[in-house]
Amino acid sequence: MYFVNDGTMMCGFYECESCNTRFLDARIAPRMICPYCGEHPDMEIGPDEEMPVVQEDAKLLQVVEGEEEVERFDQLLSLALTGGDYEWI
Repeated sequence: MYFVNDGTMMCGFYECESCNTRFLDARIAPRMICPYCGEHPDMEIGPDEEMPVVQEDAKLLQVVEGEEEVERFDQLLSLALTGGDYEWI
């Protein structure tokens, strides 16, 4: 499970179009490689190999700003993944 460090003031909330996983990442970009199903291509190729294609399947849904908002999103994603007590919401 990906999470953001304590004290993070801004992060991106992403959803992967391939595996439908939602996650937070401290890097903010319109699209990125999914940490769950995506592969970082090995750019060291031989002379007879084709250049690998980078598949950035994770799409930015929202930029989360503010330490409290980031912490809230992190807790909600953790709750969604693990289940548990939802009475605090």
